[in-house]
Amino acid sequence: MGDMTNSDFYSKNQRNEANHAGEFGCTLQELRSLMELRGTEAVVKIKETYGETEGLCRHLKTSPTEGLAGTAADLEKRKLIFGKNFIPPKKPKTFLQLVWEALQDVTLIILEIAAIISLGLSFYQPPGEGNEGCGTATGGAEDEGEAEAGWIEGAAILLSVICVVLVTAFNDWSKEKQFRGLQSRIEQEQKFTVVRGGQVIQIPVAEIVVGDIAQVKYGDLLPADGIFIQGNDLKIDESSLTGESDQVRKSVDKDPMLLSGTHVMEGSGRMLVTAVGVNSQTGIIFTLLGAGGEEEEKKDKKGKMQDGNMENSQNKAKQQDGAAAMEMQPLKSAEGGEGDDKDKKKSNMHKKEKSVLQGKLTKLAVQIGKAGLVMSAITVIILVLYFAIDTFVVNKKQWLPECTPVYVQYFVKFFIIGVTVLVVAVPEGLPLAVTISLAYSVKKMMKDNNLVRHLDACETMGNATAICSDKTGTLTTNRMTVVQAYVGDVHYKEVPDPDSVPAKTLDLLVNAIAINSAYTTKILPPEKEGGLPRQVGNKTECGLLGFVLDLKQDYEPVRNLIPEEKLYKVYTFNSVRKSMSTVIKMPDGSFRMYSKGASEIVLKKCSRILNAAGEPRIFRPRDRDEMVKKVIEPMACDGLRTICVAFRDFNSSPEPDWDNENDILSDLTCICVVGIEDPVRPEVPEAIRKCQRAGITVRMVTGDNINTARAIAIKCGIIHPGEDFLCLEGKEFNRRIRNEKGEIEQERIDKIWPKLRVLARSSPTDKHTLVKGIIDSTQVEQRQVVAVTGDGTNDGPALKKADVGFAMGIAGTDVAKEASDIILTDDNFSSIVKAVMWGRNVYDSISKFLQFQLTVNIVAVIVAFTGACITQDSPLKAVQMLWVNLIMDTFASLALATEPPTEALLLRKPYGRNKPLISRTMMKNILGHAVYQLTLIFTLLFVGEKMFKIDSGRNAPLHSPPSEHYTIIFNTFVMMQLFNEINARKIHGERNVFDGIFRNPIFCTIVLGTFAIQIVIVQFGGKPFSCSPLQLDQWMWCVFIGLGELVWGQVIATIPTSRLKFLKEAGRLTEKEEVPEEELNEDVEEIDHAERELRRGQILWFRGLNRIQTQIEVVNTFKSGTSFQGALRRQSSVTSQTQDVTNISSPSHVSLSNALSSPTSTSAAAAGHPRREGIP
Repeated sequence: MGDMTNSDFYSKNQRNEANHAGEFGCTLQELRSLMELRGTEAVVKIKETYGETEGLCRHLKTSPTEGLAGTAADLEKRKLIFGKNFIPPKKPKTFLQLVWEALQDVTLIILEIAAIISLGLSFYQPPGEGNEGCGTATGGAEDEGEAEAGWIEGAAILLSVICVVLVTAFNDWSKEKQFRGLQSRIEQEQKFTVVRGGQVIQIPVAEIVVGDIAQVKYGDLLPADGIFIQGNDLKIDESSLTGESDQVRKSVDKDPMLLSGTHVMEGSGRMLVTAVGVNSQTGIIFTLLGAGGEEEEKKDKKGKMQDGNMENSQNKAKQQDGAAAMEMQPLKSAEGGEGDDKDKKKSNMHKKEKSVLQGKLTKLAVQIGKAGLVMSAITVIILVLYFAIDTFVVNKKQWLPECTPVYVQYFVKFFIIGVTVLVVAVPEGLPLAVTISLAYSVKKMMKDNNLVRHLDACETMGNATAICSDKTGTLTTNRMTVVQAYVGDVHYKEVPDPDSVPAKTLDLLVNAIAINSAYTTKILPPEKEGGLPRQVGNKTECGLLGFVLDLKQDYEPVRNLIPEEKLYKVYTFNSVRKSMSTVIKMPDGSFRMYSKGASEIVLKKCSRILNAAGEPRIFRPRDRDEMVKKVIEPMACDGLRTICVAFRDFNSSPEPDWDNENDILSDLTCICVVGIEDPVRPEVPEAIRKCQRAGITVRMVTGDNINTARAIAIKCGIIHPGEDFLCLEGKEFNRRIRNEKGEIEQERIDKIWPKLRVLARSSPTDKHTLVKGIIDSTQVEQRQVVAVTGDGTNDGPALKKADVGFAMGIAGTDVAKEASDIILTDDNFSSIVKAVMWGRNVYDSISKFLQFQLTVNIVAVIVAFTGACITQDSPLKAVQMLWVNLIMDTFASLALATEPPTEALLLRKPYGRNKPLISRTMMKNILGHAVYQLTLIFTLLFVGEKMFKIDSGRNAPLHSPPSEHYTIIFNTFVMMQLFNEINARKIHGERNVFDGIFRNPIFCTIVLGTFAIQIVIVQFGGKPFSCSPLQLDQWMWCVFIGLGELVWGQVIATIPTSRLKFLKEAGRLTEKEEVPEEELNEDVEEIDHAERELRRGQILWFRGLNRIQTQIEVVNTFKSGTSFQGALRRQSSVTSQTQDVTNISSPSHVSLSNALSSPTSTSAAAAGHPRREGIP
C-alpha cells in the first residue's frame, strides 16, 4: 500500500519535475528517498551524490551561511516544485452528516415513528365512519372539515422534530467551525527562525520552503525535514517517529538527518530544509493515514495475501494494534470528537476520565431519563386501560371489525401522549447548554489572553484548588537586569563604574559573556523613543549582555571576530548541568573555555578567582563558604538570581577529552558573580490575593536558589512572614518523600504538600512528582484539582499530568504548548485568575439552566400525566410540548449559558468533585416554583371554564377543534416559564434576580423573542398548535399569573434552606463512580488517567507507522528478493534496544515487553513518548 498511495502522489509532481528538473540539481523524488536513509547510510549517500552538504546546498541554490535570497519569485518556484509546508487537515463533517447524527437521538426516533403512524391513520377513512356503534370514537359534532384536519398533528410533530434536529446540527457545525478557526490561529502563531539574505528572521511555519536554512534550538518542534549542516551538542527526541525514548545525538559526519515532528531536547544548530509538508516524514505518515483510512476497508475485504508469512506478520501487527489500543485510547479530539470512527470502534475500552461537570451531568441525565420513561409508560398504560374499561366494560360495546381503525387511532393518540411526556422529561438541552456555555466561554477567554486548546479545561479550571506556578516570566516580568555585582574582591550594590574594574578582568568578562551565550540572543534598540531596549532570545543572557552595555562596552565586535561557526565546542544549558560553557581555539592553538551558570554550582568548580588587580588567586572551599554567606545569600535575599561567570585555559597538546565533562568543567577561575533582578509583575500580588480568597493555594516551583525564591514569594504574597509554611529545595524535597530504597511514597508526600509553598532548585521531575503527589493524595476529603504553568520543554510531563496545564504563549517552547490545555497569550499570572473566573461561571451557568429546566420538566410531566389520567387527554398537546421543550431547552440554554462572569465568583471556595450539581437551595427553588405552577394549572384545568366563562375543553372527542380553555392553560404555562427564566438567573438564593440583566443582551433578546413567538402561536397557530385565539383580557390574566412567579420567587427566598432537611441534592459524583468498573479490573499494566490521555495521539502514529513499516519492508524484500525473515530481523534489532528502556525523565514508564510480542512493531514504543493530540 505504501507504494500505491505514493504513486498517486508523485504523478502530480512528476509533470512539474519534468519542466523544472533542470533548474535545481535534484528532484523531489531524490530528496524524498534521501530522507528515508538514517545515520551513516545517509552520510555516505550525500557524499556520493552531492559531495558533502555544501554540494547539496549548491544543488538547491542556497548558501549555508546566507540562506536563500528570499525573492518572491524564487520562493514561489520552490513551493511549486517541492511543495508547500502544509499538511491538509481532515475534511470536516458536512452539515448533512451532522443532521444525520442528530437524528440518531432515540427519543426523536420514537417521535418520528409515532408521527408517521398518526399521519398514516389520519388518511385512512374507515368504512364504519358514521357507525354510532364505535363508542366515543365519533362522539362530538364533527363536521367533514375537521376530520380531514387529522393529519395536521402528525405533520406538526414531524416539523418540530426537524426544527430540533436542525438546531442541534447547526450548533455542532458552528462549534466545529470555531475550532477550525482556533486551530488555524494556533498554527499561524507558530513561527520558526530561518536565515534569508544573511538576515535571521522569524517566519510562519507554513512559509518554510525547501532550501531554507533554519536555525534550530532547544525546545523546538521541527517543522520540516532537513540535513544538519552546523551546530553544537544537538540532541533530538525522535520517539514520536521511532519510539526510541533515548535522545539521539546529531552530528554532521555521523547522523545529520533531522525529521519533522521530532523535538530538540538540547543544543542548537542550523539545518538545510530538504522536504516540507506532505513530502516530509510526518507528512508521508499523515497522508498514508488519510489514504489508509479508505483503503483499509477495501483491503480487508479483498482476497488475503498470497504469502503466508506476510499474512502472519500482518496479523501480529493487528494484534499489537489491539494491545496498544488497550493502553492508549485516542480521545475525541478537541474538534468535538473527530477522532477516527474506526478507532472508536476498535478501542472503546477507556474513555478519558470525564471532567467533573460532564460526570455529574451524565449521571443526572440518566436519572431523569429513567424517571421520564417510567412516567410515560404509566401514562400510556393508564390511558389504554381507562379507554378499554370505559368502552367495553362500562358501555358494554362489542369490538366490531369496522371500528378497529377508530380504536387504533385512539391508541396511537395515547402513544403520542406517552412519547410527549418522555420528550419533555428528557432534558436534551443539557448537552447543548454545556456546549454553548463552553464554546461561549472559550471565545470570550480569547479576549482575556487564554487560548483554550481543550474545551473541558475551561470548566475544570473553576474547580481548581491548587496552582503550581513557574516564577520566571509568569510571576515576574521576564525582563532581566543586572543590579549587583561582585568583581575583583568588591561587592558593588549597583552596576560598577567601568574604570573601577581592572582592564584585564573587564576584557575577560566581555568575552565570556559575548561568546558564551546563544548568538540569537541580542539587545535591540527600543521600538519607541524613550522605551526600554528590546530583549531578544534567552532573557538571562539578555540581562548579562545588558550588563556589558552598562559597563560601556560592546559585545558585537567580539561576536564578529569569533562567529558561531568558529566555536570549537559548546556545552549547552540543560536542567541537569544548570550551566553553559563554550570552548574557543586561541590564536596560539591553545583552548579557552568560558562558563556561566547558577552561582552555587559554578563556584564549587572554581579553584581560583580574579583579585582586585585582575590576577588569579587561590580560592579555597572556606573562601567559598564565606563568599556564599557575604555575597550570594544577601543578593538572593533581595530576590536576585545569582550567576557566576568563569573561565579556564587548556594546553593545545594533548587535546583534552571534551566528552569527559566532569574533568573539563572543573578547576575554573571565577571572573565575577552578578545578581540579576527580574521584577515581580505589578498585577501579580493582587491576582494571588484573589486566588487565596477564592480558596486556591498558589505554590511556586522554580529552578532558582531558595533565598531568591523565598524573597520573590514574599513579594508576591504567596507566603506571609510568620505563617506556618514550608520552602524546600529539590534535593531536600526528594530526601523527604523517598524511602530507604529511593522509591517515592505517597504518605511521605502527604506530610509535605499541604504546607509546601515554594519548591526551589527543582528539576522538571520534581515538578511532575509534586503535581502527581497532590493529585493522587487522599489526605483531604476533596480530590485536589491542580493547575500548572510551564514554559520549558522539560515542563511537558508536569503539564500533561496536571488537570489543567497552562503554557506560556510568548516564552513557551513548542513542546510545552503541545502538552498544555490552555495557552496564556500574555504569559501573565493574572490571566490564570480570569480562567478560574470563567471556569466557575461555566459551572454556575449549567446550574442555572438545570434549575430552570427541571422546573419545566417536573411541571410538564405531572400535568401531562395527571391530565391524561383524569381527562383521557393531555391538556398540553404533543406539538405544544415540543415547543415548550424547544424554548425551554434550546433557547434557555443559550440565554442562561451566556451570562458574563462577575468578580463575586471569586469570593467562594471551589465546589470540588463531590459537591452535587443541584444544591439544597436549588432544589428548594425547583420544588417551590413547581408547586406554584401546578396549583395554578390544575385550578385552570378544572375550574377555568367557570372563571373565564368559556366552554370546557375537557373530554373533547377525537378530532374536535381546539378550545379556548386549553389554549389559556398552554399560554399561562409558557408565561410562567418565561418569568421563571428570570428567577433562574440566581442560584445561591440572592434576592435581586434582575442584577446585571442588561449586561447580557442575549438573555434579553431571547426572553422578548420567545414572548413574541408565543403571541404568534396562540393567535395564529390554530389547528397545528391546537390553539384558539384569545381575547385581550384573557392574555392579561395569563401574563399576570406569569408575573406572579417573580413574587413567589421572593417568597421562596425567604424560607431558610437549613429548615428544609428533607430536600435531597442530586447529581453528586461519589468517589467510587469516578473510575468506571472496567478500568479497575483491567490487567493491562497500571497507567494512571493522565498518562492514558497522553497517548491518544500516539495511536495514530503508531498504527500508521506499523502498517507502513511492514509494507515497505515487504515491498523492499520482494524487490530485492532477500528473505522476508531478513527484513524482520533487521527490525527486531532495532526493537531489542527498546526492550529494556524505562526512561525516567519521561512521565510514562511503559514496559514494552508485551507490546513487542512481534518484531514488526518498531513503533510500539511510540507509547513511550506521550504526545497530546488535539492540535497537530
